[in-house]
Amino acid sequence: MDQLNISEKVTDRGAILVVEGPVNSYTFTEFQTKVYAWSKKTDLVIDMSAVTSLSSAGLGVLMAAIDDAADAGRKLWILKPSEIVRMAIESTGFADSFAMIGALREAF
Repeated sequence: MDQLNISEKVTDRGAILVVEGPVNSYTFTEFQTKVYAWSKKTDLVIDMSAVTSLSSAGLGVLMAAIDDAADAGRKLWILKPSEIVRMAIESTGFADSFAMIGALREAF
């Protein structure tokens, strides 16, 4: 099992989470804790360029966080999703619900 690493950076305009490794049934709890903690407080960018797998549990976290952020008047972007992440999101049929960006300057 690969390790999930999540680093956090706070700016004056929002928070950035850099996620590396698999987001699956073994690691999604840590992912969920960090994403939910930020998504209601501030605008959030999640850099998923180094995510190696994204299970249905991870997709569920993202979908709930998007709704939570919107309910709180916040925004959530997915920065540079890896091909695996992009394919997982597209397979949901809800790809239009995800704000995917290619550069940090497109957020905030």
